[in-house]
Amino acid sequence: MFYRMLRSLQRRLQAKKKRRHNRRVSFADLITDRWENARQYGFGSGVSMYDNVLVIGNVTVGDNTWIGPNVILDGSGGSLAIGKNCTICAGAQVYTHDSVKWALSGGDKPYDQAPTSIGDHCFVGPNAVIAKGVVIGDRVAIGACCFVNKSVPSDGKFTGRP
Repeated sequence: MFYRMLRSLQRRLQAKKKRRHNRRVSFADLITDRWENARQYGFGSGVSMYDNVLVIGNVTVGDNTWIGPNVILDGSGGSLAIGKNCTICAGAQVYTHDSVKWALSGGDKPYDQAPTSIGDHCFVGPNAVIAKGVVIGDRVAIGACCFVNKSVPSDGKFTGRP
């Protein structure tokens, strides 16, 4: 009985979302508020964050930033700071640690950790990966599917090969 009621609610909410925005989202995103999701983490005013965003550790986000679906914000290896008025596109991953040395040593060596930051007014493209310790300046565009393992100065671009 409860399952049928839940499925009926899901179908009604999906139909409403389709009519209003011509899109389909997960059930969790139908019943949660993206701005409330961000407020629960203490992120800045006007931050929008899908329900399926994974947030781990020490993460701060400035005002009016949009965080798309399936994003990973991993501040477990140090602070991860994202500035204001940024776009973090779907599937982007931002890290403050890696376990390469740990894995290769059979668990004998510790994880490498370093704080990571993204400045104000930045665009991080879909499925981009930003490695630990990277500092991205203000007004930087990171292209889709890029692996960023070096810092990018303000007003820069980081894209794949032409």
